[in-house]
Amino acid sequence: MSGLTVGVDVGGTKIAAGVVDEAGKLIASTRRETPATDTHLVLEAIADAVRELGSHHQIDAVGIGAAGFVDAGRAKVLFAPNLAWRDEDLKGELTSQLGLPVVVENDANAVAWAESRFGAGRDHDDLVAITIGTGIGGGLISSGRLLRGGYGVAAEIGHITMVPYGRRCGCGLQGCWEQYGSGRALVTEAREIARHSPAFASGLLAMAGGDPEAITGEMVTACAQQGDVGGLHCFDEIGRWIGLGLAQLAAVLDPTLFVLGGGVSAAGDLLRERVEAMFRGNLTGRGHRPVAEVRLAELGWESGMVGAADLARTNDDTSVPGSDR
Repeated sequence: MSGLTVGVDVGGTKIAAGVVDEAGKLIASTRRETPATDTHLVLEAIADAVRELGSHHQIDAVGIGAAGFVDAGRAKVLFAPNLAWRDEDLKGELTSQLGLPVVVENDANAVAWAESRFGAGRDHDDLVAITIGTGIGGGLISSGRLLRGGYGVAAEIGHITMVPYGRRCGCGLQGCWEQYGSGRALVTEAREIARHSPAFASGLLAMAGGDPEAITGEMVTACAQQGDVGGLHCFDEIGRWIGLGLAQLAAVLDPTLFVLGGGVSAAGDLLRERVEAMFRGNLTGRGHRPVAEVRLAELGWESGMVGAADLARTNDDTSVPGSDR
């Protein structure tokens, strides 16, 4: 399929849809608020966004990037933590409404696919893409193919247990990776030091008007970029946890590249350098094996739409075109 496709990135608060060409270029986009508690209204919002884009462009297919477990047939969302979807047949419903072919994929998988095709990983056939936002998401490209697992729900890496019986996670378990290395963890750490060591966190408190509970991730990043010791400490902390997690993934998957994306990656090398140092220091067999690169994602907020649209274009073939593996 060489025409235009639409990619839809469905999150807990927003639905972003874009028209994408075969070179991965975003031509047009639109956005809707997500009516997260009403599955019917979510479907209507997605369909409405696609119709708006289709009124100006000839669309061949639609790809949906959904934050949740997507079945092996890339049709149903089995479970979505921030939406009311439970065994929701998105493909069937949207195909019926739009009269177009529809492919449903996990949102982090869509990001990984976009970065492997058009972004930071376009020169690698084996990579892991990490999305560091409120939680931690992931997507795996192995030998040029998107690795989805036997049931379609591979790469839920944010829920690897890093601390047995540690912090309670929204998934119902304890000690998950995303409780220590995510944007939420960054803010949790900042608020904790502001409450217990206000002198150490003076820069953070000044930016938050003196209220520890008002500290946001953007404030922590801004303080760290200005050299504030409290802000830098917070990035030291999540950098350690993310790097440690990458070392565990490398022991199992042996990628040649890790791509760091998501909102927290906007901190750039402030994050990447800390992650890479911890990763290298905890890599099994270090000094006697090749070491994966750690890069920042390149496609930013467009990645979910671009990846979903390209997966709709390739349809049932989730291998990177031109891959020689």
